[in-house]
Amino acid sequence: MSGVMVAGDAVGRALPLVAGALGAGGIAVAALPARIRARAELRRRWRTWALAAPVFLGALFLGGGGAFALAAGLGVIAVGEYVRMAGLRTADHAVLVVASVLLPGLAWLAPQALDSRTAGLLLLAAALPPLLSGDTGAGFTRAARSVFALLWIPVALTGLVTLGETAVAVGLAVALGDVGAWCGGTALGRRGPLARPLSPLSPNKTWAGVVGAAAATALVLVAVGAFGWLLWAAVLAGGVLGDLLESMVKRESGVKDAGTWLPGFGGLLDRIDSLLPALLLTMVVTVR
Repeated sequence: MSGVMVAGDAVGRALPLVAGALGAGGIAVAALPARIRARAELRRRWRTWALAAPVFLGALFLGGGGAFALAAGLGVIAVGEYVRMAGLRTADHAVLVVASVLLPGLAWLAPQALDSRTAGLLLLAAALPPLLSGDTGAGFTRAARSVFALLWIPVALTGLVTLGETAVAVGLAVALGDVGAWCGGTALGRRGPLARPLSPLSPNKTWAGVVGAAAATALVLVAVGAFGWLLWAAVLAGGVLGDLLESMVKRESGVKDAGTWLPGFGGLLDRIDSLLPALLLTMVVTVR
């Protein structure tokens, strides 16, 4: 994997875009009539964005150490939510927490160590708790769900460290891509072919939303000077598939949200579900 790059310049380019988006969004939600049913939720979401944006950009501005702290913090919280939904046990949770700290740490301090040997160790680590406990009833299911979690959360979050400046662009494109998807679905998704749902997993997600997300992600990447066709495709595909992927997990678990503590979103996984596969796919198309 590539060395860690300082993202200060990218953060500087992103600040006007973030400030403008938050300012315009704040005015828009403040002006919503009281009869709009989504008014309260949209205001809660705006407040969460207003708090999350400085944390995200501030951590990446600090370089490798800040990116590590951000990735590890997000990973530890997200795997806790996943463990509850997937019905994993304390030992499985411990493996995922260690990986959430260790993998971003390696990406920061020893990126050359993240290779096929690491993948093999992760596979064995996921299987070790059910193997040692002799779980004959759900051991394979636990191991498979742990492997999935390792790839989906801590491995993906290493991208915040290894991608450097590109991580700033991906994070902003995903966040504003969600807004574009909502606008596209609202404006174009009421009737016609674009109103068709992407998947039964999430009937409210339509092809109109994909059109809106495609436009928004492209504009963001252009605005921060990071546009490339492969990067745009990776961010768009990751954003769309990430939302469906989490819906699949939640539907099998029988829950509406991954958590309840994040105003307007539910849990952390409900906020970063699109970011995780977007980071993974970006690493696929950019890291040599």
